[in-house]
Amino acid sequence: MRFTLNVDHVAYLRNMRGEQQPDPVAFALMAEQYGVDGIVVHLREDRRHVNERDVRLLRELVSTKLDLEMAAVDEIIEIACDVQPELATLVPEKRQELTTEGGLNVLDNISRVKKTIEKLHGADIEVSLFVEPDIDQIDASKEIDADMIEIHTGVYANAPTDAEMFDELERIRIASIHAKKIGLGVNAGHGLDYQNIKDFIVLEDIDEVSIGQAVVARSVFVGLERAIKEMLYFIRK
Repeated sequence: MRFTLNVDHVAYLRNMRGEQQPDPVAFALMAEQYGVDGIVVHLREDRRHVNERDVRLLRELVSTKLDLEMAAVDEIIEIACDVQPELATLVPEKRQELTTEGGLNVLDNISRVKKTIEKLHGADIEVSLFVEPDIDQIDASKEIDADMIEIHTGVYANAPTDAEMFDELERIRIASIHAKKIGLGVNAGHGLDYQNIKDFIVLEDIDEVSIGQAVVARSVFVGLERAIKEMLYFIRK
């Protein structure tokens, strides 16, 4: 299982006071040195996290993999095609949300999503769709030529009881097996941390996890190197 680090929260901290620090680009490059398998950023329309400068610098400097999370809107699609990250992950986006609240409804937006995939493929960018662990959404993702899916793990991560957590983990397990059988790569992310990852790593069909806030928060106390190596220990042990 690979581990990619989302550095949006570093950018958000910088932006809170309109300062230059902490720099998410520097944070990302340090994280690569400490063993992460890739860097994830979400270029939102309102630029509340990373901005275009960050994305372009990351494209020049990241040596592992750059995953650009984005909504299927024309402005961001054009930027993605110009920057050419290794992977574009299409996510739903709401103006007032604190963070992405759920998976993309591929079935209800199939024409728009398909056109976006075609355009990104034309720029030699692989495409992942951020979806719930739902078989119909996964099948629709395959039908419109997505390369992979990223399963939304927020319900699992925020489950109020152990029983509900393990029920959702089973949904994710079944969904990941199905996605692999139909030829999709399988990533996962949202709300994963140092505690719930211990149960999550039993899922053998998950290729990669995307984790951000938990690692950034942990690094405040113990430093980035230790925060990353602790997470790598749980993922790869």
